[in-house]
Amino acid sequence: MDKKKRIQELVELLNKASKAYYAEDREIMSNYEYDAFYDELVALEQETGMVMANSPTVNVGYEAVDELPKEQHEAAMLSLDKTKDREVLRAFMGGNKTLLSWKMDGLTIVLTYRNGQLEKAVTRGRGLVGEVVTNNARVFDNLPLRIPYQGELILRGEAVITYSDFEKINEKIQDVDARYKNPRNLCSGSVRQLNNQITAERHVQFYAFALVKAEGVDFENSREVQLQWLSSQGFSIVEYRAVTGETLDEAMDYFASAVQTNDFPSDGLVALYDDIAYGESLGTTAKFPRNAFAFKWADETRETHLLEIEWSPSRTGLINPVAIFEPVELEGTTVSRASVHNVSILKELQLGIGDEILVYKANMIIPQIAENRTRSGSLQIPDTCPACGGKTEIRSENDVETLMCLNPDCPAKTIKAFSLFVSRDALNMDGISENTLEKFISKGLLSDFSDLFRLDQHRDTILAMEGFKEKSYENILESIRKSSETTPERVLYALGIPGIGVTTAKLITRAAKGDLEKISHMDEEELSMIEGIGPVLASGFVSWWQQEKNRRIYQRLMEVLTVTYTATEQGELPLADQVFVITGSVHHFANRNELKARIEELGGKVTGSVSKKTNYLINNDVTSASSKNKKARELGIPILSEEDFLKLLEDAGEM
Repeated sequence: MDKKKRIQELVELLNKASKAYYAEDREIMSNYEYDAFYDELVALEQETGMVMANSPTVNVGYEAVDELPKEQHEAAMLSLDKTKDREVLRAFMGGNKTLLSWKMDGLTIVLTYRNGQLEKAVTRGRGLVGEVVTNNARVFDNLPLRIPYQGELILRGEAVITYSDFEKINEKIQDVDARYKNPRNLCSGSVRQLNNQITAERHVQFYAFALVKAEGVDFENSREVQLQWLSSQGFSIVEYRAVTGETLDEAMDYFASAVQTNDFPSDGLVALYDDIAYGESLGTTAKFPRNAFAFKWADETRETHLLEIEWSPSRTGLINPVAIFEPVELEGTTVSRASVHNVSILKELQLGIGDEILVYKANMIIPQIAENRTRSGSLQIPDTCPACGGKTEIRSENDVETLMCLNPDCPAKTIKAFSLFVSRDALNMDGISENTLEKFISKGLLSDFSDLFRLDQHRDTILAMEGFKEKSYENILESIRKSSETTPERVLYALGIPGIGVTTAKLITRAAKGDLEKISHMDEEELSMIEGIGPVLASGFVSWWQQEKNRRIYQRLMEVLTVTYTATEQGELPLADQVFVITGSVHHFANRNELKARIEELGGKVTGSVSKKTNYLINNDVTSASSKNKKARELGIPILSEEDFLKLLEDAGEM
């Protein structure tokens, strides 16, 4: 084996996986695979003495890519060295008192408090620079906004979403393709929202695990005392046990048992020396602090044989591969199915029917294929859709291959689209199941959404169908009649536009004051002005409306619906629909983020650049020749000082 070449291959592969995981909230390999490749790389580097400059063993995380402002951490946030061997952990502890706590699987956040108030929240990012998410942290379920301590406090913790909340959120998403894969991805996306109303709806919780700075407090040189002090300040702290190498087993047994019933996601444990001075005196390696160690659960695995791959079509045309294997017992339950996620992973595993595979539960919850021991690679990817027999195509996006059905009239797409349309958050047609829809479609009663409102024309046909009687038929008609009086945000969600979920539909509807016709003609620039709508989503939205078939579906639907928009409180706020840009230093507000928060609180929007959509530019240096001032003058946009802005609020009765 060419060891140098293998090192380069592993570096490229692991960096690609890290980028997908940290920056794009998606997964291209399982944790099991990542750990195996990482361990192989470490062993090769130690054996050869060769470490590449971009190796993940000397770099931390990956830079996030979105529009949130960036900020450098006061102290670098390093990864932890890790093991799956209890004895390695025991050797690390030795005779030192060590705090053993959950390694929670969410998003690490650094908080700063001054004068007893939350001032700043920043994500981990690469470890040196993170994203500012202060407004979102303010709506975490259990985070104190004010604390007794009046000095500068900096602490670290993990933002998480519980399994129960994760399941509730996914249950509300009728479109299976739009559901979140795991609580970690949901949490990451929720914390990094540009609109903290969405964050608030996701019930994010914060658990403190480390104190970075709190001057003037005697912590008796103890990390445990620090955690208890944080608890006294109102923070939820990570559950821990104080142990030494001699008392490790009892604590490990407790955690191993508790992880199976915990409501929060955890991918292991963290061991941290209690003695602060001793731990800090050890310093760090290029990547790891020497005062802490991570323990990852040794996944329970079982050998089994692959029986078949089930190809499951969806509303969007995506055909998902699902592995069906001989049933095995894992973590106390019987499992026989595991998602393979996409064609790329299927090819990487070199799957074939009859292959001997190793399966496990990721984080003891989600069945996954760990490895394929046979690697026959004999599996054929279907060139026709299992639902319609139409042609399929393998498409590649962001280096991930997926299988798509090319038939626009595929019954699977049609059934899933109608299922979304009648769902609770859409038109809310109670009592119409996917099975019922499938029967109607097979009889040719439904071709587009408006046909649902004409089912009374097919009374005899429906009553002749198996399972239908006069009462059930009348119930369906009554449910449809009620649903015909609806709201614009329900209609927008029900149309099934890619990427448009319940919350996004509400945001767009509010921005357009409920005018669906205006919404249908919005351009990308208008959509991008809406907080929480990015360029990719805006482009897809506009593209959907540009398709003649979609417009016809919408127009026919509007002929049978009565749509009423009730203006929310947002529309009554004094700065509603006003767009501001802030530049330069501020004096009356603590910082520009506080000024931004005040504008948004009163219904306005804050963007980063001056355009024809901007109503006001706020700059205390009104006469400066800055590019933003120049652009504002060219477009005839008023330039306000803070005093001008405060006068504007006073005139509006908001001071």
